[in-house]
Amino acid sequence: MADELDGLLARVDDPALRADLRAQVNRIRAKRTFGLVFESHLPERVRLPEHPIRPGANVARRDDPTSTTFQVLRARGGKATVRAVRHPDGSRLSAEEAAEVVDEELPVGDLVVIADFGEPVYPGLRTLDSIDRGGDKPAHVVIKGENHHVLQALQFSHTGKVDCIYIDPPYNTGARDWKYDNRYVDETDAYRHSKWLAFMERRLLLAKELLNPERSVLIVTIDEKEVYRLGLLLEQVFADAYIEMVTSIISAKGAYRRGHFSRVEEHVFFVSIGGATIHPWTSNMLPTYKDLGDSDDTDADDGDADIETEADEPPPEPIEWLGLRRREPSSTRGSRPNQFYAIFVHEEDGSLHSIGDAIDDGVDRGTVEVPQGTVALWPLKPDGSEMLWGLTPDVLRRNWGQGWARVNNWKPDTKKGTVQYLPGGTIDRIHSGAITVTGRAADGSVVGYLTPEVVQGLTPKRVWHLPSHNAETGGTNVLSALVPGRRFPYPKSLYAVEDALRFALGGKPDAVVLDFFGGSGTTAHAVMRLNRQDAGDRQVILVTNNEVSEREATRLTADGFRPGDPEWEAIGIFEYIAKPRVEAAVIGVTHRGTPVRRRYRYTDEFPMAEGFEENVTFAELVYLDPDDVELDLAFASVAPLLWLRAGAQGPVIDECLDAAGRRKPYAWTDRYGVLFNPDRWRGFVEKLPETATTAFVVTDSQAIFAGVAAELPGNLDVVRLYENYLTTFRINEGLG
Repeated sequence: MADELDGLLARVDDPALRADLRAQVNRIRAKRTFGLVFESHLPERVRLPEHPIRPGANVARRDDPTSTTFQVLRARGGKATVRAVRHPDGSRLSAEEAAEVVDEELPVGDLVVIADFGEPVYPGLRTLDSIDRGGDKPAHVVIKGENHHVLQALQFSHTGKVDCIYIDPPYNTGARDWKYDNRYVDETDAYRHSKWLAFMERRLLLAKELLNPERSVLIVTIDEKEVYRLGLLLEQVFADAYIEMVTSIISAKGAYRRGHFSRVEEHVFFVSIGGATIHPWTSNMLPTYKDLGDSDDTDADDGDADIETEADEPPPEPIEWLGLRRREPSSTRGSRPNQFYAIFVHEEDGSLHSIGDAIDDGVDRGTVEVPQGTVALWPLKPDGSEMLWGLTPDVLRRNWGQGWARVNNWKPDTKKGTVQYLPGGTIDRIHSGAITVTGRAADGSVVGYLTPEVVQGLTPKRVWHLPSHNAETGGTNVLSALVPGRRFPYPKSLYAVEDALRFALGGKPDAVVLDFFGGSGTTAHAVMRLNRQDAGDRQVILVTNNEVSEREATRLTADGFRPGDPEWEAIGIFEYIAKPRVEAAVIGVTHRGTPVRRRYRYTDEFPMAEGFEENVTFAELVYLDPDDVELDLAFASVAPLLWLRAGAQGPVIDECLDAAGRRKPYAWTDRYGVLFNPDRWRGFVEKLPETATTAFVVTDSQAIFAGVAAELPGNLDVVRLYENYLTTFRINEGLG
């Protein structure tokens, strides 16, 4: 059958049609026949109303959501000559159709640039506003933009760095509550479930690359409409993770449905990756009837107490060890100096023998001499690709001497094992007494557990029923206090999000959190509350678009406004809800200039008008011309991404020219630096602050980059511009 199909495809004269057909046939061949099977659908497209109309760009009619796709041939004098290249459903024109197409001349103002998902995009960020109340804490970053493209942008700055993702995606209720390819999806759409799955899968695959593979948690909320499909999708995308589902009561009075059960709940998936575990708290999340104010059923209360007594004595938590090989795709051999070397272990038991010296990029690792009776372990992926270790040889030798490095799961027959180490945070907890060291293993590595006084709280249950999780009192009422007079449909309870995050982040006060369905900004608000409770420095990256509701879009269109017009943009989700909500939460003052008139309840009660000691940067995703990037003509838009990669602390290096208009040789902040002129590398290295974590080197030469990187400390993240940036997004062309 396969040969017959290939033969028939070869007979198709139109090369474009033949290529499209072959791609679809190959997709069908590769499709699963078991598990969750759904249509992939044509790629989604996003409209870029602020992007300039240039020759070669794909465009659509601005006022027509079902527009044909055109390619711009020429653009001058406010007019664009365009040629149709795709049907409204996204499929290409056949050769016969293309031959009959007549070029059109249309007003530039009637067109909007569109980008297909899966095509390479070169994103940047434009800073819109900021709040500085948190001293030297990392800034929370609230980004206005299409979340798929923001996820692609974060591949450059945050691959493998995110500790927790919390998302509340569209529930696909059939009530036109979300869009696929710029069109609302309703209950009459026969493909609405597969469209939703395709929409989610593309984003989850990108999100997976951002999560820390050693230890991280994905939290996804959903209701009954897609809960079963989502569970299967999560199992397929995160095949090695431990997945649990919590049922959370969000409205005790319920949603009445004649002839059916009243819905009172939603569902929360916890996807635990690597060594991630759920941290106990002071509540098991399912209080007894007495706790809820109903003491009629004493038998049920006593029975529940018996179960709690049995479950609420957690065993000591052992020390957490992490794999030494770096996992992020960018950490290939040669990308950083002094982190490719051999670790020699005894053949019989896998214990450490010695640490080799770093070898140059051009040296064949097979030429390295191996001490007798040992095996050389290298930072290799399962497919043999050469990667990097997470520490330099000197640092690893020092840690090994302290018992903070080991080889685990040694297999004498295959001569393989996993090199592990204790991260800096764990070492700090040993010094502080939060971890008790009880002795040494046979290989000299430390043995211990989390000090019992630190292991406090109750084991949470999989059914949550707390008054604080009520969607009206903890969601709608809180939002109304922060942005009075403005409405947002179905905001999450602030306290429900806070509790979910606490279980994932309770033991990590410096965690990086991402929410790419940011909506009204609840996740950012919840992270700030957690920081106040334990003096944490957690950072949240919150992503939301600036779409308006269908009703408002109809009204604005009738009034002659279009997406991109100030009148339209002013009432989008980002501008109208998320940004003013986060601002009010931090400074304690509403957009009207009045103090927030409400108190936080339940955990950590205080007046909302006090605000938080936090820093926030508001930014907008922009789309860059790769030629401008490579020629260093787009630095102002790339600069916030560099700052984000370096941890989003302190000022942004956003100028490459000095006051006289001359190119700066280099620039440093306390956290990162940019070397604009590689000839001035000596001064760049000499001015390196002790607190710096990242260095960017602008050069076309790999040899020059390697030379500069070799002069910088091995613990510094050294990045080549603009090659690393451009390569990241060419690679991501296939993701999503």
